[in-house]
Amino acid sequence: MSNMEIAQILYEVADLLEIKGVQFKPRAYRRAAQTIETLPEALKEIDRRGELEKIPGIGASIANKIREILETGELGYLEELREELPQGLRELVEIEGVGPKTALALYRNLKISSVDQLEAAAKQGKLRTMKGFREKTETNVLQGIAMYRSAQQRSLLGYVLPMALEIEEQLQKCEAVKRISLAGSIRRRKETIGDVDILVTSDEPLEAMDFFVALPQVNRVIAKGKTKSTVVLTNNLQVDVRVVDEESFGSALQYFTGSKEHNIELRELAIKRNWKLSEYGLLDKKANRRIAGEEEESIYESLGLRYIEPELRENRGELKAAAEGRLPNLLKHGEVKGDLHVHTDWSDGTYSIQEMAEETKRMGFEYLAVCDHSRTLRIAGGLTEEDLIKQMKEIRKINEGMDRFTILSGVEVNIQADGSLDIKDEVLADVDIVVASVHSGFKQPREKMTERMIAAIHNDYVNVIGHPTGRIINRRKPYEIDLSEVFEAASAQNVFMEINAFPNRLDLSDTDCIKAKDYGLKMAIGTDAHNKDQLRYIDLGVATARRGWLEPKDVVNTLTVEQLMAALER
Repeated sequence: MSNMEIAQILYEVADLLEIKGVQFKPRAYRRAAQTIETLPEALKEIDRRGELEKIPGIGASIANKIREILETGELGYLEELREELPQGLRELVEIEGVGPKTALALYRNLKISSVDQLEAAAKQGKLRTMKGFREKTETNVLQGIAMYRSAQQRSLLGYVLPMALEIEEQLQKCEAVKRISLAGSIRRRKETIGDVDILVTSDEPLEAMDFFVALPQVNRVIAKGKTKSTVVLTNNLQVDVRVVDEESFGSALQYFTGSKEHNIELRELAIKRNWKLSEYGLLDKKANRRIAGEEEESIYESLGLRYIEPELRENRGELKAAAEGRLPNLLKHGEVKGDLHVHTDWSDGTYSIQEMAEETKRMGFEYLAVCDHSRTLRIAGGLTEEDLIKQMKEIRKINEGMDRFTILSGVEVNIQADGSLDIKDEVLADVDIVVASVHSGFKQPREKMTERMIAAIHNDYVNVIGHPTGRIINRRKPYEIDLSEVFEAASAQNVFMEINAFPNRLDLSDTDCIKAKDYGLKMAIGTDAHNKDQLRYIDLGVATARRGWLEPKDVVNTLTVEQLMAALER
């Protein structure tokens, strides 16, 4: 079984234990699952060496359960939990506003054990008969159900991309495959993915398809042909591979990358010249000649446009900008010099400061900011003022032994309901970087939430607003807030907006980044990593920045550590 499949089993155990009201255990299983799903090595190989217990966060009990899963494909403990609770209760917890206690109360009071039953009860006004439920609550539940159902059709980019890149790498090893590229929304790095599209060229297409459908990740083959094959992986992700002619590879790549709206506008430009643009090439209909098609760049060049990077192809003005020479010089992965938001075992992270620093350095970066949670987030083991002072001393000590790498002392403070912070200013004054985030009270009215955020921005020691809209993709909508007012205040106070690169956040979103740039704001990319393997999420932050039209000058992670420290001065 894949790491992702094993992680999903542990996530389900955590959810069911939480529904039962069990303390502490759900957090242990969830942390183990989070670690497993980002491991670069297969668990079966780690188990073969007898090193499961060496993985941080995995003790003897969970290690034994992982061995059972690896040996049998199942977990008896999970089956016992499933027998105690209706399967549908776990689905209810996935809906925004329905936590474990509420799910159990719905089952006990109204015998609701499925999303369909919950929807029917909400529409019939039955939920308001329960304590704490009102008409507004029923409306929110129905909105949450709609979001839940939509989410079932799409997966997070951060979880799909590694699998897609692995399949692309495996196909490159096939002798029958000549050229290959990801296409579709995953090439544009959209935050959620429906399925994965891959284009190849081949002189022996049937051999290429045989190789593809026999990959170990494939669970079942939906269709297999000479020019297109479709499979479903063991994690239920659909992957399509198309074989195209060499002379049409560029035009096919452009066509299948999309977006649909971008392609429509591009075809309109071709029509104005009496040309025809399709997946087969750019053709002059009158002269009956082929203008371009083998290379994607030639399509744009022939139409009088600068090449438009895939991340920009959303029909947001990129064609006009390309025609006028105004396309941004997009941020590149190699231009990022550090990670500005990670957690360690001082709060709810898995690894030590030293381990997180060494891994970040190994990845080629120059610095990272340790931003563990502050005291009021007790569930995450938040630090008190005294803890934070001790941590700063440890960071200074570790930095003395680091060569050409710097650890910034930081903290992720909570923005409380009134906009105040939960760490005293005299302590924050000694911290290198302060990330201020909202972790509770998401349902405040728009005006109150805006005032709350702006109050935090006006604190003299706040440098970054963490995950500024509070959204959890496919799970929780952004809270009500006037971003225009927030951006205006942040610009005046020289406070940065975070691009939180964790897969289910990507917050700010791409469209919010575009808006923030209009206010002259700088962005700070942070992975919010809680273990070493999550540090790779920096790529998702860069992808979001690129989709948001951001250039190196717009992102403070491109600064050297000396330049960054100067920029952090309020």
